[in-house]
Amino acid sequence: MTEKPAQTFGIDHLGLTVSDLDASLGFFTDCIGWEKFGGNADYPSAYITDGTSKITLWATKSHPAVSFDRHRNVGLHHVALKAPTADALNAIYGRVCDWLGVTVEFAPEFSGAGPKVHFMITEPGGNRLEFAYDPR
Repeated sequence: MTEKPAQTFGIDHLGLTVSDLDASLGFFTDCIGWEKFGGNADYPSAYITDGTSKITLWATKSHPAVSFDRHRNVGLHHVALKAPTADALNAIYGRVCDWLGVTVEFAPEFSGAGPKVHFMITEPGGNRLEFAYDPR
């Protein structure tokens, strides 16, 4: 079998639909330090970055929004964000677990047998996020 080289090289950006654009934007910018670099008022959105990755937050058009069920729906299961160190991962956890509208699924723990450590939350706009540090 002949290997074909990938025709892409990474993700340009990830688009997330959120139930509360202001709450999600505040979480990403004020809680975990991302920066807003644009948006579109006509199709309510905010473009954010951590300097490496980019996410577009899109406001839902219907209220109340229908929540995603990762066990029943096809689509995004979660977004995993990398922390540069174990200390950084723990500092992020300390900030997010007390943030208004955040639901903590589980605290930092080994992923499988380790050494990767991760935790899961749901951000205020309804998306499931994983934060991880892998020393390998």
